[in-house]
Amino acid sequence: MDNVFQDDQYGDIHYNAYIPKAYDKRQSYALYITLPGYQGLYFQGVGKNLETEEFGFVSQNYNAQMIVLAPQLEDWDELSANQTIALTKYFLKHYNIDKNKVYISGYSGGGETLSWILTNEPELYRAALMCSSKCDGNFNKVVKNKTPIYFVIGEEDEYYGSTPFKEAYQQIVSLYKKEGLNQEEIDQLVILDVKNKEYFTSQGITNEHGYGGHLFANDEHIMGWLFNR
Repeated sequence: MDNVFQDDQYGDIHYNAYIPKAYDKRQSYALYITLPGYQGLYFQGVGKNLETEEFGFVSQNYNAQMIVLAPQLEDWDELSANQTIALTKYFLKHYNIDKNKVYISGYSGGGETLSWILTNEPELYRAALMCSSKCDGNFNKVVKNKTPIYFVIGEEDEYYGSTPFKEAYQQIVSLYKKEGLNQEEIDQLVILDVKNKEYFTSQGITNEHGYGGHLFANDEHIMGWLFNR
């Protein structure tokens, strides 16, 4: 469970990996990386990300032959972003990965990490899913590379609120409009999905942030968007 990639620049990178049993280096595979929230960071204990989040397991429903990485990072800042980028590049180099099918998601603090990844090297990923979080970086390279992003959060998220995602969405829309894209074209590249209270209460949930990861991971519309790009 506790695999370690030792990177010369960014140190030990702890991660769990699912490699299909029938992996054949002559065939190309999709790759999915799921970034944990605070409760799944490495200092919380080995495998805590798998105990507290379902994204990695649910992803296999969409493609059972997909390689899945679940890093246990050190923080939710640029260090973890750089570690994730390094881990991604390692797998791209050492496994037969279809570079047009590299997907990534981040929940809570993992979404903050993902925002730094997208600030620096969005071209590595086919699409990105950001759940219940906020954005710390910028979207200049995202727009340049036209990397699709899906933002999803509860309207009354107890930790972040929904305003940061709304602002991030508007920033991206403005950048695309400056590039000459119309709204229909923009809608193919960025989605803002703010869930109302009923989305949660109808499923027996009152804590929008803490259980958002559970509901979003099991929402076929959200996860289907990511893996059907």
